[in-house]
Amino acid sequence: MPKYLTAALYKFVSLPDFRDLQSPVLEACKSNSIKGTLLLAEEGINGTIAGLPDDIHRILDYLRTDPLFKGRFSDLEHKESYADEHPFYRMKVKLKKEIVTLGVPGVSPTKKVGTYVKPEDWNALISDPEVVLIDTRNDYEVDIGTFKGAIDPKTTTFREFPEYVAQHFDKTKHKKVAMFCTGGIRCEKASSYMLDQGFDEVYHLQGGILKYLETIPEAESLWQGECFVFDQRVAVKHNLEVGEFDQCYACRHPLSPEEMKSDRYEPGISCPHCYDKVSADKRARLKERQKQVQLAKQRGKSHIGEAAEVLKKHKSSSPDAED
Repeated sequence: MPKYLTAALYKFVSLPDFRDLQSPVLEACKSNSIKGTLLLAEEGINGTIAGLPDDIHRILDYLRTDPLFKGRFSDLEHKESYADEHPFYRMKVKLKKEIVTLGVPGVSPTKKVGTYVKPEDWNALISDPEVVLIDTRNDYEVDIGTFKGAIDPKTTTFREFPEYVAQHFDKTKHKKVAMFCTGGIRCEKASSYMLDQGFDEVYHLQGGILKYLETIPEAESLWQGECFVFDQRVAVKHNLEVGEFDQCYACRHPLSPEEMKSDRYEPGISCPHCYDKVSADKRARLKERQKQVQLAKQRGKSHIGEAAEVLKKHKSSSPDAED
């Protein structure tokens, strides 16, 4: 078994005292040798942490049962993945305005939220011709896989979602709207926003794409391609098996096996998606960083630049990206 367990978690819940929780949560994580990032806001908690399996389970139990949290995380769910090397190099607990950044004040699933749809009921919903299906993820995520018939907003950040809705949707015409994302956090918040805008029937996939791929047999699936994830796996397929994609550490875009054969692909430096966008100065810096990474590997050590890139990969999903 790989040594380290990574847990991605989030929960929308009213936390008016979130500032008071920062220090005890940080101390509990550090005392259990946990590393990663947790975001705390008035609307809840979001983050990705990693450590030895027993330590991770101890922290999750602490969040769910300690009297400090007044039972507000008692039903906190998380998703697990394993790695041979620690994916993070420090522990941070940040105070934020939002646990996933939409940028619209007052929008929160703790106030109103769309209808949760279990994976078992998702196919029937999105097969309804009256339902408009929206992928709330970013463009580079949609590139490698999405649900059949889904609309790609071509957003680069979740902050662009409100503008996209304003330009392309009409509450008097689009009566039924269904949304999905990687693990559930973005589409859950997007459903709250849509309800605020006056849309009547708003649905979102409970547990996100990952829960769907874990639950629905491939023969019955309406998912096409692979699902980008914000950890060392890069992408997963049905049954959450590791996919075929890798990632460009210069621009973070997922790369297919074919793209990695391109003459524009240099590991750690460029890929077909960013080759023409990398300046000469940046290319030189990336080449030097990649050289140091390779030298560190030859010595059997992990280069801090490499650790930073792995951290960058993780950071969204869970905090702010996934999710």
